[in-house]
Amino acid sequence: MFELMFTMLERLGIIVSIAFILTRLRFFRDMIQQDEITRKQQYSAIIFFGFFGIIGTYSGLAFSTDSLQFDRLTYDLTQEEALANSRVIGVVIGGLLGGYKVGIGAGLIAGIHRFSLGGFTDLACGLSAIVAGLIAGFFHKKNKHVTLSSAFLIGALTEAVQMLIILFVAKPFDQALTLVENIGIPMIIANGIGSALFLMIIRNLVGEEEKAGAVQAQKALRLAELTLAYLRKGLNSESAKETCSIIFREVEASAVAITNKELILAHVGLADDHHKELTDIQTDVTKKVIQSGELIIAGHKEIHCTRPNCPLKSVVIAPLKQRGQTIGTLKFYFKSEREITNVVIQLIKGLSSLLSNQLDMAEADRSYQLAKEAEIKALQAQISPHFLFNSLNIIVSLIRIDQNKARQLLIALSHFLRQNLAGTTQQWTSLENELRHVRAYLSIEEARFVDKLAVFYDIDDDLLKVRIPPLTLQPIVENAVKHGIKDKESDCKIVISIKKDSDNTLVTVQDNGKGMEKEQLDKIGHTFLPSEKSTGIGLYNVNRRLVMMIGEKSGLVIESQPEQGTTVSFRI
Repeated sequence: MFELMFTMLERLGIIVSIAFILTRLRFFRDMIQQDEITRKQQYSAIIFFGFFGIIGTYSGLAFSTDSLQFDRLTYDLTQEEALANSRVIGVVIGGLLGGYKVGIGAGLIAGIHRFSLGGFTDLACGLSAIVAGLIAGFFHKKNKHVTLSSAFLIGALTEAVQMLIILFVAKPFDQALTLVENIGIPMIIANGIGSALFLMIIRNLVGEEEKAGAVQAQKALRLAELTLAYLRKGLNSESAKETCSIIFREVEASAVAITNKELILAHVGLADDHHKELTDIQTDVTKKVIQSGELIIAGHKEIHCTRPNCPLKSVVIAPLKQRGQTIGTLKFYFKSEREITNVVIQLIKGLSSLLSNQLDMAEADRSYQLAKEAEIKALQAQISPHFLFNSLNIIVSLIRIDQNKARQLLIALSHFLRQNLAGTTQQWTSLENELRHVRAYLSIEEARFVDKLAVFYDIDDDLLKVRIPPLTLQPIVENAVKHGIKDKESDCKIVISIKKDSDNTLVTVQDNGKGMEKEQLDKIGHTFLPSEKSTGIGLYNVNRRLVMMIGEKSGLVIESQPEQGTTVSFRI
């Protein structure tokens, strides 16, 4: 018994070595990485594990129930002989990985082959191979993530079941009993160990793939971060060239290219000096990627490289999408199709998805910027109808009593309206222009508040060239006139100050009007405060544009106390 045990373990080393080599096959690696295998993969797995079962049969030892001796080689068996072998290992692993269909199919192949070798246990061993596949398939259903100890127990169980089948089916019974007594325990232990070792090889293979996948995922994220600054500008020749250069340095491909729907925007790597000769953008395979939005692997014929002896033999073409629509392709060229591993394909898929997300971000940025500009222009276009009506009424009243004054106010009103119109087409203006606009406005208001309103200027002339959003200062001054001093009978003052404050320019408008309560102070400039005579958007409008165009630190600062006036300031 111990001699058989050691011999079986010796043969098991051969089985494990063959298993290690076979698991390097691509179809096998693809199969074990998927939760659900395709019908084609099922057929391939049945043949694979059935063939492995045949290898286990041929690696066995012929045992004679008459002489109780083992022969080293297995060919045709006599009626007194049976086999001590590792046939069930392949069948068990096939059932555990592929389910009962793969297990039974592999068992049929291995069982029929064993039956053809003859011996008094031919039928029993043939049946037991099928039963082993069925048992292993049952455990595949119950637990897809089988542990090594479970694989050992399942392998040992199927071998134990085989011993029982031999006792019940093989004839004569005395020979069957002698066989089981001599080979039962060694085969149960050896095949249990073999099943666990085979599963360990597979788990190491999966671990290698997962580790490689993690490295590729990390690489894809790093590439996405490096290319973000370029692709956020959109898909063009410049951004495509920079992106291809970054990817080419990190990915083991012979060349990398990016196209739009019509042209190759950039090509980096082999044949980069002849990339215009790579006419694959016009071929059916690229059009198919653009139309379907799916990754495609193409051979040398589809590349259509017109360069003599072109080294590029295979290409992986992945779509680049924006808002769900394919707007171009990402291409990886290789010298051989063997270089296109499953890990490489997953990396390319990940990059395609990440770069597409960056293009979506670029489009979102552009849309946001357009919306922001549109909102700014809409805010700048706001003009108080009350001011216009009041100005015209003043001018009408002055035409009869002071024509020169009326003419001056018409010129001021004309300048005021012109500045408002210019503000809707300009993004920036100078403090000098803003002051000119304010003076035009105040000249009209001073005509309304005769001998009541006094305006004081404290201006640093060196700061008048500082740029600010148009229509910023005038609405603040207008707010002081309309809401700050409107109820005062006399001695109304407004002070406009532009001073240097450290590295900033501080602009301040101060009035000595009625001020406001804290509840109102907390809301003004941050929300609409409509009233019967106002839309309530003056300071809100200005504050919104300052924050959008300059930043949060440039927002309005409003200080006020009841009956003590209000100060509105902002920094540039």
